[in-house]
Amino acid sequence: MRRAYSVETVRAAERALMARLPEGTLMQRAAAGLAAACSEFLGRDYGSRVVLLVGSGDNGGDALYAGARLRRRGAGVTAVLLTPDRAHEGGLAALRRAGGAVIGPERALGAIERADLVVDGVVGIGGKGGLRPEAARLVQAAERARAAIVAVDLPSGVDADTGEVSGTAVRADLTVTFGAYKPGLLIDPGREYAGTVRLIEIGLELPPDPVLEALQHEDVARLLPRPGAESDKYRRGVLGIAAGSARYPGAAVLAVSGALRGGAGAVRYVGPAGEAVVARYPETLVSDQGPDHAGRVQAWVVGPGAGDDAATVAKVLGADVPVLLDADGLRLADRDLVRGRTAPTLMTPHAGEAAALLGVRREEVEAARLTSVRELAATYRATVLLKGSTTLVADPGGGPVRVNSTGTGWLATAGSGDVLSGLAGSLLASHLSALDAGSVAAYLHGLAGRLASRGAPIAALDITEHLPDAWRDVVRD
Repeated sequence: MRRAYSVETVRAAERALMARLPEGTLMQRAAAGLAAACSEFLGRDYGSRVVLLVGSGDNGGDALYAGARLRRRGAGVTAVLLTPDRAHEGGLAALRRAGGAVIGPERALGAIERADLVVDGVVGIGGKGGLRPEAARLVQAAERARAAIVAVDLPSGVDADTGEVSGTAVRADLTVTFGAYKPGLLIDPGREYAGTVRLIEIGLELPPDPVLEALQHEDVARLLPRPGAESDKYRRGVLGIAAGSARYPGAAVLAVSGALRGGAGAVRYVGPAGEAVVARYPETLVSDQGPDHAGRVQAWVVGPGAGDDAATVAKVLGADVPVLLDADGLRLADRDLVRGRTAPTLMTPHAGEAAALLGVRREEVEAARLTSVRELAATYRATVLLKGSTTLVADPGGGPVRVNSTGTGWLATAGSGDVLSGLAGSLLASHLSALDAGSVAAYLHGLAGRLASRGAPIAALDITEHLPDAWRDVVRD
């Protein structure tokens, strides 16, 4: 499990550790890791040209000490001091002893234009808002020069706790972070600015409850349902799907496709698209009598392609089993009915649907994804899976938010969300919690998308066809 902690928690852990260590030890650990990561990224030290953008905080000190190490290995290192009177004294002295150059911002452009690597040590994890004009000018020069950019702990201008970016921020190729992941490194838009993230362990003792969790292969393998010797289709779980309409029959087919690959023992479909569903998946149990007459199920999916069928949405929400609410179902569901449910509810909006539910603009949701998913979960008293470039899953009672680490931009295709709904619903029927069902489904869905795509466009059913490969890949690992 990859875990991310708030700035406040990380700083408290740093203070506790520094109190037990000789002065400067923690910064030297960070600088050693940073220098090693820069060397590996460059591929060589001797003859490389490195420019350090140095602010007034500890990140600037980390950059200076790392620069001194690189200089001793044969790199040409130039430090640009954005606030010369507030630069870290020890780090600055170390760089000068190693033979590094020190200049002010007014002479920086030429050095940046010739650099192989620019190290962003401008602002630490406590920074808020975009970069100041002088720093922004130099960062933009680095991007124009196409020098590789390595961020120290966090790209300057990215909010460490939320991933929000307001104003100019560093777009790093590599971010070297210390002690713990920060939420802003795992959530867009901050994740996009961070590039590849490398964690350097420095000995922090952190609490068991992080702000964010990101499942890895071994976590997903542990959660996946496995049939036993005595299993039958009912013990494995039966999923009901109320989806599709005369206008959108394909949504029903796609939701069923995801469900059949999701581990449940059987899928019951109710709705007007039964003929299309059975033609593609004859193992589906089909009824046109509505949810009340579908037969026993362990969970429901309702909403994909439902059009304006509010009555069916209300009937499903009235069932005393877990319910996944998606697409049109999100629009048609009565908020008080959702809030009053005692069985688990999993809502799966994309940013536009989340914005409509919250009464804000889509851009506001995309800029503040962590805040938005938490607010939705609290407002609806439901688990919320917020789809997008960073998929987040939040429980209504608080606790760590799950962030998904798999996926590809090619998943942004019509019907992809319907497949995800069926897959997550099947995991709900297999008795996973709403948080686990949503998290595992997002992980497998993203991994299947990668396997299907391999860098090329895909259709929604391609995802379904690669779900067994994704499942096997997780279990084998």
